[in-house]
Amino acid sequence: MAPASSTRAGRGAQTALAFAAVTTLFFAWGFITSLVDPLVAAVKGIFTLTNLQAQASAFAFFFAYFVMSFPAAALVARLKAVPSILVALCTMIAGCLIMLAAANSANYWLVLLGLFVLASGITVLQVAANPLAAALGDPRYSHFRLTLSQTFNSFGTFLGPLLGAHLFLEGVEVKEGAVVTAAVRGQALAGIDSAYFWICGLIAALAVFFFLSRRVVTEAAPAPAVATGLFSALSSRWALFGGLAIFLYVGAEVAIGTQMALFLNDNSVWGQSDAPFGVPLLGYLMGSDGVPGVSLQEAGKAVAFYWGGAMVGRAIGSALLARVRASALLAVFTAIAAAMCLYVFAVGGVSAGFVALAIGLFNSIMFPVIFTLTLERSSASAESTSGLLCTAIVGGAVLPLLVGKVADLHGYAFALIVPALCYAVLCFFAISAGKAPALRSDGMGSVH
Repeated sequence: MAPASSTRAGRGAQTALAFAAVTTLFFAWGFITSLVDPLVAAVKGIFTLTNLQAQASAFAFFFAYFVMSFPAAALVARLKAVPSILVALCTMIAGCLIMLAAANSANYWLVLLGLFVLASGITVLQVAANPLAAALGDPRYSHFRLTLSQTFNSFGTFLGPLLGAHLFLEGVEVKEGAVVTAAVRGQALAGIDSAYFWICGLIAALAVFFFLSRRVVTEAAPAPAVATGLFSALSSRWALFGGLAIFLYVGAEVAIGTQMALFLNDNSVWGQSDAPFGVPLLGYLMGSDGVPGVSLQEAGKAVAFYWGGAMVGRAIGSALLARVRASALLAVFTAIAAAMCLYVFAVGGVSAGFVALAIGLFNSIMFPVIFTLTLERSSASAESTSGLLCTAIVGGAVLPLLVGKVADLHGYAFALIVPALCYAVLCFFAISAGKAPALRSDGMGSVH
């Protein structure tokens, strides 16, 4: 008989391998999701849209979370995590194929359909993978594990805008009076086609990798809790409060991200300034075209720093969460993010561009900490609570439309008053969570 220590070591290695496999999925959906930011700017120019109409791209993507999250929770409860993840990846491949058809036919309605299908697959992925990442290991470190996985998610969101801006935005301008020529339009559509072709291949490779890793993940995952009903989260006060928090957080983060390139390109911010090119790493990645001011493509590349801030913040947050109460850290980060939005709203100018990019640093820990704080306090099953929380990601569809409309009426800087209010409510959520007892300690296991 093998010594108990050897058995524990083997089980630990297996769990670590399973966690690594799940974390690759976080990277993939982060990369794909952040491509929506340069895509919003691109379709605004390609199809001559208002800010509100261009934000329909974000709406189509994030509305899928509203439609699909509870069906996804039912799928995960029936098939369990690993088969559900494989279904999700196949759905994402279908979404990419629709995006290829949309780019080749220059059809904005097909773009919206493709984004919806793609996000439907990501919804299933999130419902399955978020609780799984939290549960693969010592219950005391569920916040740490989910935040670490989200760090790799953020690495994907950092790379997405760089690639998207390079492929989608070359020569595209959206300022008043600007004209997008047929050649520029064709080049942007070809870039969209190329991006989603390679993403389709990436997802197919991930599907093969996860299929080969299915046994390791299945054996390492703990036995799921007994579900108390698919819609039981609707009767849990903390599940509903957490749902509101996710709605506001995702809405604020997406609204800022999808407007960021347009905001930075505005003449009142960086549109007529070369100041960003004097910042070493930022200026290098933006890649000045030699024309005074920041073009839309250069601004689109700068958006990577918004998401890159989240990546850095999650790496730092992973370490802090091992020492600081999650609710306290969340309260501090949300308060700072609210103050930064108010600065952009009240002060504006070139400095507001740098402050807006830095908001990502404080967005960093919000999703995983809200998610695990809610799972710990919800009286409903983990499957139902996770389904509700992922449904609430529809905030990423609703709030960008509101911010886009406010931007149309009053300008991009003024529109950041909406995210400021969202972060203020999130600060209240964090303080309330710090005062409420946890009903479970593993972010997924049974209530005790």
